Amino acid sequence: MTEVEFTHVGGPTVLIEFGGWRLLTDPTFDPPGRTYRFGWSTSSRKLTSPAIQAADLPPIDAVLLTHDHHADNLDHAGRALLPGAGAVITTASGARRLAAGAHGLRPGHTHHLHSPDKPTITITATPCRHGPPLSRPITGDVIGFALTWPEQRHGPLWITGDTVLYPAVRETAAALRPGTVLLHLGGVRFPQTGPLHYTMTAAHALTLLDTITPTTVLPVHYEGWRHFRETRDHITATLDTAPAAATRPFTWLPTGQPHHHRLTIRP
Repeated sequence: MTEVEFTHVGGPTVLIEFGGWRLLTDPTFDPPGRTYRFGWSTSSRKLTSPAIQAADLPPIDAVLLTHDHHADNLDHAGRALLPGAGAVITTASGARRLAAGAHGLRPGHTHHLHSPDKPTITITATPCRHGPPLSRPITGDVIGFALTWPEQRHGPLWITGDTVLYPAVRETAAALRPGTVLLHLGGVRFPQTGPLHYTMTAAHALTLLDTITPTTVLPVHYEGWRHFRETRDHITATLDTAPAAATRPFTWLPTGQPHHHRLTIRP
């Protein structure tokens, strides 16, 4: 078994520690109160502070950045810490924008993190669609990440990234059979685009997870911003109507506090 420590900073930002590695997902550390524009005449206000300040983080070996062009996944303070990280892994288009040694991946492509005294981590980019069909030219490229390392027998650790449920995500989940899922939720919608969603809803997540039966599901990206339309209360209400077997893997990470999790062998 491998013990992994997850610390939820807020939104999609999680510090993941295991085997001597420190990985940070989608760094967002700006204070609340500012309104950010996302394109297509959409915008949103940040509502809550990060549970941990960027200055209080330990040294970061790698940032796993699902996309660089939306402030709820990379804000100003988050961008400022990138040069101090050992590596930045993101989309191919994002790496071109960030430059300064960022590693760009397309879905299905891999990057390896090596260190003499740590297990080698294989990071595989997984597909995302950050909106309805044909929205990619507007919403931009996004990826998730599947993490594997030697002697890992529980299935990959899968960070879904900001995505709606669509065939490529279903096919990826079925192929990966992840043991632990860091699940981006929030059911993002904007007044300008009506009922269209830009991230997964809890109902769609249950549909996805029913086919892969992970051992642990850790929801993130559901609080702290005005455009997150499904908060923890909304998600919990949906889970309350589902069969117990479907909701058993869900674990809510306390913000700002380390959560120790053993990645166990799958049945």
